[in-house]
Amino acid sequence: MTQQISQSQDFTDKEILVINCGSSSVKFSLINPATGESELSGLAQCLLSSDANITIKYQGEKKTYNLAAPFDHQCALAILVSQLQQLGLVKSICAVGHRVVHGGEQYSEPTLITNEVEQAISQLAKLAPLHNPANLIGIKACQQAFSDLPQIAIFDTAFHQTMPEKAYIYGLPYSLYQEHGVRRYGFHGTSHYFVAKQAAKQLAKPLEQCNLISAHLGNGCSVTVIKDGKSVDTSLGMTPVEGVMMGTRSGDLDAGIIFHLVEQLGYSITDVDNLVNKKSGLLGVSGISNDCRALETAMLEDNNSQAKLALTVFCYRIAKSIASYSASLTSLDGLIFTGGIGENSSWVRQQIIQQLSLLNFALDPDKNLATRFGASGNISADNARDCWVIATNEEWVIAEQSAQLLTTLDK
Repeated sequence: MTQQISQSQDFTDKEILVINCGSSSVKFSLINPATGESELSGLAQCLLSSDANITIKYQGEKKTYNLAAPFDHQCALAILVSQLQQLGLVKSICAVGHRVVHGGEQYSEPTLITNEVEQAISQLAKLAPLHNPANLIGIKACQQAFSDLPQIAIFDTAFHQTMPEKAYIYGLPYSLYQEHGVRRYGFHGTSHYFVAKQAAKQLAKPLEQCNLISAHLGNGCSVTVIKDGKSVDTSLGMTPVEGVMMGTRSGDLDAGIIFHLVEQLGYSITDVDNLVNKKSGLLGVSGISNDCRALETAMLEDNNSQAKLALTVFCYRIAKSIASYSASLTSLDGLIFTGGIGENSSWVRQQIIQQLSLLNFALDPDKNLATRFGASGNISADNARDCWVIATNEEWVIAEQSAQLLTTLDK
């Protein structure tokens, strides 16, 4: 069990080590929660494969190391700990903040990790089998490396716990929700929360007075409607498969298709799971790639019709989802694009916005083209409804919320 926080501890000028373990990656950052500045950051990716590597950035210098397989999450975290020790940075760390994908209904706030919390995260792995187990690996490895530091969980689902029943209840027997927790939970909560706060600053209004739609577009995608600063609906559901089409996930699907695949085409349940999670979306429709950049190149330079179809379906599904959320609002301050595709693909943004003219959205072409590669800004045309590109920073949210919990516990 994580050591309890001493009442005498001083968190002034300390940093939070943020750990984000994915199914085959570990993203990490050492962050000052007051400023958002990161002294050290990096990414271990392609874990458990022959392409495994780790990149560490410190004081502007970046180094990448190729690693011999089998190289797993614990190996990556061991290298990180070694680097922190060699650079003398361990003494500045006051806590470790962990991204945890699924918190169910139990967790709507930053949470100090105890044995009971670990057990709950493990039990919720049935709802996020690719993510929660990896999150636990990061937690246990950091507990071993930093046994004297508090470990804090920040849940992706927490921001969406403000959704009303009408948004999260499925049209299934209510007993499935009561007895088994079958409901919409939503994900990417830290990202939607961060960009909403940044949009509120652009509007010069408190977040609690803002009505926004946020589109987090990457290999995983979600659209969230934010009313009076709170999430009231979101496209991802009980698992990260529902909603708009994504990189390799199908998004919304007629449930009858699953029965057809199993009963008529001989698919097993495992085959279906693999199909809708790993072989569908942009990859499945295009037959080329799940990478939006590769598909744009194939479409624009090679005139590839399947790449064009995949991107067209992708943009239409997102535009349709955004438009549907007008049912949740009586006023709308603006739309946010974020995530790897949302921040960098001016073509995708243009295609989505031109299908939303009924909501008074229109882009300034020059602003849209100029806002890429980490740049943020308002890309709307004159007299149109506000539309921003805002680079997300989930790590800062995790650090900030971890520090807020430490302050509360220290009182």
